[in-house]
Amino acid sequence: MQKSTKKTLKIILPILLGGAILWWMYREFDFRRISDTLIRDMNWWWMAFSLVFGVTAQVFRGLRWQQTLAPLGEKPRRSTCIHAIFLSYASSLIIPRIGEVTRCGVLSRYEGTSFSKSLGTVITERIIDSILILTILVVVILSQLGIFSHFFQQTGVNISKTLRSFSTTGYIVTALLLIITVVFLYLILRKFTVPTKIRKMASDIKAGILSLRDVENKPLFVFYTLGIWVSYFLHFYLTFFCFSFTANLGIQTALVAFIVGGIAVIVPTPNGLGPWHFAVKTILVIYGVAAVHAETFVLIVHSIQTALIPLLAVFSLIVLKKKSITT
Repeated sequence: MQKSTKKTLKIILPILLGGAILWWMYREFDFRRISDTLIRDMNWWWMAFSLVFGVTAQVFRGLRWQQTLAPLGEKPRRSTCIHAIFLSYASSLIIPRIGEVTRCGVLSRYEGTSFSKSLGTVITERIIDSILILTILVVVILSQLGIFSHFFQQTGVNISKTLRSFSTTGYIVTALLLIITVVFLYLILRKFTVPTKIRKMASDIKAGILSLRDVENKPLFVFYTLGIWVSYFLHFYLTFFCFSFTANLGIQTALVAFIVGGIAVIVPTPNGLGPWHFAVKTILVIYGVAAVHAETFVLIVHSIQTALIPLLAVFSLIVLKKKSITT
């Protein structure tokens, strides 16, 4: 398959997947409700306030990234790190998951930062964020077991039935196969003579991953990390106050919907297009919101918050272009 075809498929297939889910969700929806809600039943001040935290989440991520690069001897400008983050989110709207590579490329181009080292720090960030979100997930699930059980029933997922379908022998065989696969790959990789350039890149990535050990101000790193996720949550939670049918749901409902929506965006569609709508709508319905109102909420909120991403990217492109002209 040619490279151009592969690139085209990487763009089209995620959009088709998300679009198919949206079509299925909204196939009988009266879209006149959207315009009526936007004009008559939506508090735009709360929406504008929520967008502020959509920006601060990305700014905190840029500041934290600069901090993790410092121990590696890389000193990119703070503003460039932030603009790289803005552009990474926008690029992921085109090809899901490409943003991490994009931001490393932006920093390499405008600051001369080592691409492989910055990629290593990105991996470290993802590990830290995954640990944090998994911790929150466990706490939320334990506190809302009934809701999550209902959610899995609504979405056709029966975890206990799936687990029961495995016999003891099945578990043992699966574990052995995983171990054999890992050992097999390790032995194969040891036999290859890795070119010097690739070894250097691998070494840089490893250094980037381990950079967290030498971060000077670890409390500041923790502050930035918490700032990212508090901002993400407020970016979502404040939109509840935009509509009369979600304004009284409370912070606990918002936290459950936020976590479930966060899990849904693992599906590689642009900004969670489709899976996020379905997951959050299901949670809102479980908490007593009428299905038509839940569908209205997720469509409006996702559309407006997604529109913020390319706006920030255009701003960053303008600023970075001016920088390249003056330098």
